[in-house]
Amino acid sequence: MQELIRLLEQEGLDGLYLTRPENVRYLSGFSSPEDAQVYVSREGALLLTDGRYTVQAEEESRIPFKILTREERKAFFEGLEGRIGLEAEHLPYARLEELRELAPVEWVPTRGLVERLRIKKTPEEVRLIQKAQALADEAFRRILPLVSPGVKEVELALELEFYLRRHGAEATAFPIIVASGPRGAMPHGVASEKAIQEGEMVTVDFGARYKGYHSDLTRTFGVGRVDPEKKRLFDAVLLVLEEVLAQLAPGKPAKELDALARRVLEKEGLKAYFTHSLGHGVGLAVHEAPGLNAYTEEVLEPGMVVTVEPGVYLPGFAGVRVEELVLVTETGFELLSRLDRGWLEV
Repeated sequence: MQELIRLLEQEGLDGLYLTRPENVRYLSGFSSPEDAQVYVSREGALLLTDGRYTVQAEEESRIPFKILTREERKAFFEGLEGRIGLEAEHLPYARLEELRELAPVEWVPTRGLVERLRIKKTPEEVRLIQKAQALADEAFRRILPLVSPGVKEVELALELEFYLRRHGAEATAFPIIVASGPRGAMPHGVASEKAIQEGEMVTVDFGARYKGYHSDLTRTFGVGRVDPEKKRLFDAVLLVLEEVLAQLAPGKPAKELDALARRVLEKEGLKAYFTHSLGHGVGLAVHEAPGLNAYTEEVLEPGMVVTVEPGVYLPGFAGVRVEELVLVTETGFELLSRLDRGWLEV
């Protein structure tokens, strides 16, 4: 908290009003952050919520909290003074207009203040991410025996979600992607009613949310014997992943890893079919800093948790993505998934 207060001082702010759920949970531990906010002053932090959450706030919040009625909330804002920061990338304009009417202060847009603190994970955060990843690993192992021609993509997605929830996940990390055959060319091909066919490749991309923290895992595999030209796509993507992991270490500029991935695919004649960034940070949000892309100036540091997820997508033909979740360490990295990533036919 002291580091955040120092950031307030550096920004010339008297307070900071936080509405982004991930930041609210990060500072407070409160598990219903969509219905709460955190106000940070130079004296400390305060969780703000309403009477529905009195008991929950008492049980969960690691910072002081206030349960506010509508009238008390109005009085709270009317009592603010000075320059107050708000989260420009999250707070809706209509809500800003309400705040301007309530509080006679200077509302100052800020970007990424709490995210600067979240970018490197504590040992406890890493433990929670590892637990979320272990749930995803086991769920993937659970569905493999169920895969056969005629099974629908959505049926596999439901099995994954059921396993995750039954074994302790709060939710899936995001809508589960199961994309088979030509649908594999859709990077975000959320599971459909399509039946999987013999000889197709299937891409499964999903994760668990455990005590607020996420995992992210992608595997592509074949159902029966797969055409060699489709298998070549997998081999190329796996080569990219191995080449990037060989270079991943603290001190490495993130955009250099993205560029390396594209150089490898260019040699394979597939660069044009890699249509997204190489990876992203994972934590309280499934997509957070640092980004592994061509535009970032971020450099990898110990404690960062990032995905490495190269992919190629040929419309009307097939697609492949293989993704690992890694913790950057003092000397290199640690894989958080325990699944094999080699070619598999089921």
